[in-house]
Amino acid sequence: MSRVLFILKRREDFNAKVHSHIGLSTGLYNSAKFMDDMLQDNNIESHLEIAIDNNCIDRLVNKHKPDYVIIEALWVVPQKFYVLQRLHPRVKWIIRLHSEMPFMAGEGMAMDWVAEYSNFKNIIIACNAPRMMREIRFFLQHKHQWDDKTADHKVIYLPNFYPQEYATKTFDRNKETIDIACFGAIRPLKNHLSQAFAAIEFAEQIGKKLRFHVNAGRIEMNGSPVINNLKGLFQQIYEHGHELVNHQWRPREEFLQLCAEMDIGMQCNFSETFNIVGADLISQGVPLVSNSAEIPWAIKRFCAKPVDTQDIIDKLHITYTSSKENVTEHQKSLTKYTTQTSKIWVKYFW
Repeated sequence: MSRVLFILKRREDFNAKVHSHIGLSTGLYNSAKFMDDMLQDNNIESHLEIAIDNNCIDRLVNKHKPDYVIIEALWVVPQKFYVLQRLHPRVKWIIRLHSEMPFMAGEGMAMDWVAEYSNFKNIIIACNAPRMMREIRFFLQHKHQWDDKTADHKVIYLPNFYPQEYATKTFDRNKETIDIACFGAIRPLKNHLSQAFAAIEFAEQIGKKLRFHVNAGRIEMNGSPVINNLKGLFQQIYEHGHELVNHQWRPREEFLQLCAEMDIGMQCNFSETFNIVGADLISQGVPLVSNSAEIPWAIKRFCAKPVDTQDIIDKLHITYTSSKENVTEHQKSLTKYTTQTSKIWVKYFW
């Protein structure tokens, strides 16, 4: 049985007054914590640590003596592994990618770093989505002229896990307002503006005032124009009573409480691999309209094309009238997906 150590990098905007000792509770941290807990539940020794920078890694490895170190996302400069492999020659290093290629295109060093990682004997590239795994495998197999056996060893699939803890919620259709959440970091591929347009038109059609909830506290990857356009959209139609509600990012338990206050969640995003925010909404009994082409556990009946606001509106109507079925079917699908995830991780590290 293997000993596993997850290492994340502390956020650049860390503030000891508002963040916990491990850093702000974000999707990346939550994702790693879910896996860490799942491995422990399956009697696999696992630990999770937050590093300030590359120079913390040696100390953390000496502390836990792992067989595998999982570096969550791209933050360790490839040159650091010349030192780390000499210090810890028996450790297998896994660089775990959390994005599909459209998002990865915004990381200016991604292809260079992935290629450089692949030169090291004890480094493995892990993807949390099959499509990304196929693309990275082709890239590296073509670069190195690996045979299939080598490629299977060097590029692996380690999907996301999510705890199967679900709440129920009664949909209140008697309110004068409807609360629709489009949570997640503000960035272009999250498609906030199209979803806001659809939500406004949907609210008009059912005769309610819209409260459109976003997380404006995290603006990433040229997301400033997105939030500016969202603000402009709602300011221009303020007399109709629709409102943009901005929430700062918050610790997980508080965020789940916020999710539970919503009527409908939206995640009709352009690019995803798992979508923890959507799972958080579903876990609190909130129905979801999303994009089944990107979210592997999403139910197609309630999914829309992200470029088609009319399709999004139609799916909002279906979800509004079939909210209970939406939640039930999504929770079953999410359970099935994460059960399979658990088997994949346990098989690899047992």
